Amino acid sequence: MANYDYDLFVIGAGSGGVRAARMAAPLGVKVAVAEQSRTGGTCVNLGCVPKKLYFHAAEYAATPVYSSGFGWNWNTPDFNWTTLRENKSKLIARSNTAMEKMLAGAGAQLLHGHAELISEHTVTVDGKTYTAERILIASGSRPHIPEFPGSEFLLTSDQMFDLEQLPERILIIGGGYIACEFAGIFHNLGVKVTQIYRRELFLRGFDVEMREYLAARMRQRGIDLRFETDIRTIEKTRDGQYAATFTDGQAITVDLILAATGRRPNIEQLGLDSLGIALNAQGAIQVNDYYQTNIPSIYALGDVIDRLQLTPVALAEAMTLVKQLYRDTSAKLDYSLIPSAIFSLPTLASVGLTEEQACEKHAHVDVYTAEFRSLKHALDDSKERILMKLLVDGQSDRVIGAHMAGEGAAETIQGVAIALKAGATKTIFDQTIGIHPTSAEEFVTMRAITRSHKTA
Repeated sequence: MANYDYDLFVIGAGSGGVRAARMAAPLGVKVAVAEQSRTGGTCVNLGCVPKKLYFHAAEYAATPVYSSGFGWNWNTPDFNWTTLRENKSKLIARSNTAMEKMLAGAGAQLLHGHAELISEHTVTVDGKTYTAERILIASGSRPHIPEFPGSEFLLTSDQMFDLEQLPERILIIGGGYIACEFAGIFHNLGVKVTQIYRRELFLRGFDVEMREYLAARMRQRGIDLRFETDIRTIEKTRDGQYAATFTDGQAITVDLILAATGRRPNIEQLGLDSLGIALNAQGAIQVNDYYQTNIPSIYALGDVIDRLQLTPVALAEAMTLVKQLYRDTSAKLDYSLIPSAIFSLPTLASVGLTEEQACEKHAHVDVYTAEFRSLKHALDDSKERILMKLLVDGQSDRVIGAHMAGEGAAETIQGVAIALKAGATKTIFDQTIGIHPTSAEEFVTMRAITRSHKTA
């Protein structure tokens, strides 16, 4: 039997890599984790955590306005970007330290430096060589920057949390999670926001009705949304601003331009080519149902395999892999009914099929919707509303999709996801007693069918 330095060598101390190491080490597996930056990966340092903190900061901006109808009289709000930025950094630093302690406590060794594959069982970290029975690539993803004249002036989401000061005007390019979330955050923090997207409607893959609803609400708030246009050129002006020309002939001058144009698997300088590790058409590492590459001793998971770029999915993949390798189980991860949320303003969350997908897969689909103003906004002058939607298989009565746009959407859909995972029917939803008065109770009080789709 070969004698290796480690049983499992993990490249990347992001969510997936850390979880795999923490779960494997207590089982007696000798584990090392290599990380060239801070522990926690994108989620902790440049994604979920700082984004949600800034989202909450943006939510608080509306408090003086929304609470006035309830008797509150606030002084003129004074937002301090530096305070938010520095407090965010302190929290992340604590999280980095906590993750390092968790790795050490589990018995895994953390190696600081850039890791590169040398052979199917060998890795170098900043020039030092290590051998391992198995190698796990969990190197995550990075922002993609399109190329066009002036693209060197673009910033990505990686820089947005540490800007020296807030811009007065910002242009956001893109129509995915990141673009929509930053549009809401910066708008509520007082920035004039223009968001452009090259297709007819943003958030491709989500339910069309919910996408249209979100677009209408964002425009109602004052965000300048422009669809079916893209950037042609960017020029830096003499006073340090940026003049952008669009493909539809329009132009705009702003202080900052964010390219939120997707993320790509982080595979550069890992040595994949030298080993012949197979990639798919999108440039992600190709793995089987057990996260094994075409090199039997090398595995990969998380954003680098680009199945679903969500932190909880990477965590679930890591736990599944550890069970497969060290607990002798052959269970595969079920990727169906994974809930997701866009922390836009308002928030959009969903689980299960969209109306369009449901109609493709089922012969009879009943659609239930409810749109209303929550009690929280009954006494203010805001136009805040909520849209909820259930999709039901008309033949089996099973709820096959749930969607919500508005305050509390992410928290509510998380609970609804459990019901869908358990196979709940519309009858069960109807039999469930709601908590009154809440917005969430609408999911168990929708009785009238809004529309039905039936195929002959």
